Amino acid sequence: MPIPHSPSQNRLLAALSVQELQRLTPHLELVSLPLGEMLYETGGPLRHAYFPTTSIVSLHYVVDTGASSEIAGVGCEGLVGVSLFLGGDTTPSAAVVQTAGHAYRLDRHILKQEFDRSGLLQRLLLRYTQALMTQMAQTAVCNRHHMVEQQLSRWLLVTLDRIPSGELVMTQELVASMLGVRREGITEAAGKLQQAGYIRYRRGHIAVLNRSGLEKRACECYGVVKKEFSRLLADIQQPPQT
Repeated sequence: MPIPHSPSQNRLLAALSVQELQRLTPHLELVSLPLGEMLYETGGPLRHAYFPTTSIVSLHYVVDTGASSEIAGVGCEGLVGVSLFLGGDTTPSAAVVQTAGHAYRLDRHILKQEFDRSGLLQRLLLRYTQALMTQMAQTAVCNRHHMVEQQLSRWLLVTLDRIPSGELVMTQELVASMLGVRREGITEAAGKLQQAGYIRYRRGHIAVLNRSGLEKRACECYGVVKKEFSRLLADIQQPPQT
């Protein structure tokens, strides 16, 4: 039986005190996020923050030619919309749903009001922002210096950490767009991982068969980001699996 939707499925919300969560709960709106939905566009106003539970949201930049590249992903460990409490209402990046699922949406004014109380939520959001910055910086380094096979392995592992199942609904075109590489590069890299017995790919579904093997193929970027998230958010409990 699937676990009923609950704010505690998001690690940041789950870490709040009972009093803080009670203040937020009446304002948390459960929303369904379909694959490909644009939560906010480049330079557009941010009206809500999103706390993903079963969905994953990709933050990416789009250049003048229309090409794009992911700079970070947000799942049940965080929130989308850090600009809202950092002093800005817009951002040069865009936010698109990478994996369909659910999230809790919170009006920007409520988020800012709670943040300004200088309580636990403020400390959690600031630490999460530092971890997110580490992810962005490491992604930039990875995309510049590591092979596509290493990048794909890292990306698959990060995505697996955010979902309960070992199978991803993802086309090669979408993965190529996320990593900012040509589709042919993803096809070749995925073929090597499948030949090694680490993944199985069929019609937009990627199943991870051997996680330890995938970890060996990934570059050090995966471990760096994972370690930093663990260090900064060590006292935040894991959400229940669905």
